[in-house]
Amino acid sequence: MRPDRDWKRNYATACIAGIALFVVCLAVLAQQPGATRAGGATLSGASLADFASLEPIDSHAHAFQTGPEFVGMFARLHLHMLDVLVVDDTNPYRTSIEPERSDALKFIASNMGHARLCTTFDPFQFDKPDFSRKAIDELNRDFARGAIAVKIWKNVGMELKNASGQYVLPDDPRLEPIYKDIAAHHKTLLAHLAEPDAAWGSADPRAPYAGYYRSNPQWDMSKKPDVPSKKAILDARDRLLAMNPGLRVVGAHLGSMEGDLDQIADRLARYANFAVDTSARVQSFMIQPRDKVRAFLLKYQDRILYGTDLGFYSGRTDEAAAREWENRYASDWRYFATGDSFQYQGRTVEGLSLPRPLLKKLYHENAVHWFPGIDAKAR
Repeated sequence: MRPDRDWKRNYATACIAGIALFVVCLAVLAQQPGATRAGGATLSGASLADFASLEPIDSHAHAFQTGPEFVGMFARLHLHMLDVLVVDDTNPYRTSIEPERSDALKFIASNMGHARLCTTFDPFQFDKPDFSRKAIDELNRDFARGAIAVKIWKNVGMELKNASGQYVLPDDPRLEPIYKDIAAHHKTLLAHLAEPDAAWGSADPRAPYAGYYRSNPQWDMSKKPDVPSKKAILDARDRLLAMNPGLRVVGAHLGSMEGDLDQIADRLARYANFAVDTSARVQSFMIQPRDKVRAFLLKYQDRILYGTDLGFYSGRTDEAAAREWENRYASDWRYFATGDSFQYQGRTVEGLSLPRPLLKKLYHENAVHWFPGIDAKAR
């Protein structure tokens, strides 16, 4: 055979071998723990090490199942979480505190100190004469079981009515003994009160979160002419804060003020006992001016907690839940920690590239401060 043909054959063989080796390497990497891709974001290598080194805390999530893949993700990411209960009469699983509480406690027991309970009370007992006392007794039993916080949900203000047919607002006097008891036990109130503006109607079908109300019309306030305005609900929340200065309150979902950073800043300036979490609202940051969001986070870096609002319920596999959760952590980390540019809802988003001390507060220190006991090592 001619020498030039030998050279060509050897070169072709080397190229094929090189490609095969590259494919094998990719396959191996794909099997490595934490090598999760989310819209171009990945938690692997240096990014995984950086994320895990913060001992990150998801301060708002819902886990009512467990499994080795899911629990293994917490160990691999050095992750802790607050497992949040909700009573929701529009969801068959959540119409009462049980079985949700039992399922959460089973998950917490399986997770080797990586999760803590945020309990709740049943607001639909509101008109019973012993409502406040029974709610307090039940909360105190959960505190004895290790609960570190209490959730009040949007059905207060948006659904619950008293015997006279009036909507119950979060500053109702019958709720006040519950707030006093939470403060007396040095626990925290996680307050999901009101909703994004789209809940009260939006002419723009592309408005943030508008799709949620098309899928969940029970929370579309534009179809309820007698419902309190969003402002009325948030004003009642503010009166709650003012009347209970010794009560730590974390406003879920950026305090339902996600579209207006100035509104959030105003409340943080007024109420020293108030902080907010980012659960299910990181995208609200993404669609606002980058410099304004970054300046806001720098100024209020002690008052913002990282959270996701992720859920793991019956009917989902262990592997699928672990993959979904880790994907979210990867994509949020890319936004907060890097300067990457990526696409989100048809627009280019640039990561905030937050300094490490701020990331440490966002992902760990603020949760430890606002939810004492959330991290066993910090107690």
